[in-house]
Amino acid sequence: MQARQSRGPWLWPLLLAGVGVVLLLDNFLLLGDFDASLLWPLILVVLGAQILLQGDLLPIRHGKTFGITRGSVEAAAIEISAGEIDVNVRALRREGRLIAGQFAADSRPQMQVQDTQANIRMDRAATPWLSFVDWELGLAQDLPWQMYISTSLGQVQLDLSEIIVQNIVTATGFGDIRLTCPYEALGSIQLHSTLGTIQVITPHGYNVRVVTRESTFFGVHVDPNRYVQVEPDVYLAHDAYEDAPLVEVHLTGTFGDAYLA
Repeated sequence: MQARQSRGPWLWPLLLAGVGVVLLLDNFLLLGDFDASLLWPLILVVLGAQILLQGDLLPIRHGKTFGITRGSVEAAAIEISAGEIDVNVRALRREGRLIAGQFAADSRPQMQVQDTQANIRMDRAATPWLSFVDWELGLAQDLPWQMYISTSLGQVQLDLSEIIVQNIVTATGFGDIRLTCPYEALGSIQLHSTLGTIQVITPHGYNVRVVTRESTFFGVHVDPNRYVQVEPDVYLAHDAYEDAPLVEVHLTGTFGDAYLA
């Protein structure tokens, strides 16, 4: 399904066109002593503002929505290599679909199905390099997911409170990670940030055990109303339901902080 496109703000094309005219006149020596190269910082400001306000470098190219039906799939794995793109994952509300959301313009996730196992790949290298729109993903709630997510500059938000997890490995270079824990995880959840903040949120009643590794440059901050320390660097969520399965989260970082809430 194609995303709806709209005209971008008129200010950016006007400014760029104006700068282009000035540079052209300068090439023909029609500006006297004026140094047109002084306008390059203005171009950088315009491009930076465009990315900040619109989420993309080109105002006429937004993300593309997509949806993949579930079919006979009973388990799925997704591998995301997002580079500088932000990634947001949540539960999918609509039944009958395996995954749906927003991806880069003119792009679509790659998927292979073997028997009842689906393998999905989303790679920044396979998308237009001028597209910086966030990747928004909704995942089916009633099957286990394996997730392998990495970014270099992007942030990762995982709301897995309604998703069944097989196991998760998430790593960011310069970027934050925000995890809302799942109710059930068959394997472990591993989070790592080289430079950034890691936030772990445990919904009420979920049985979550967090294993941390504090260091000189990576601090751990724990809400005592939500967690109790049971061992050095090990925290257990308060008030878990008696029948709630144990979910184990391992988090590490090089520079930054972790917050357990």
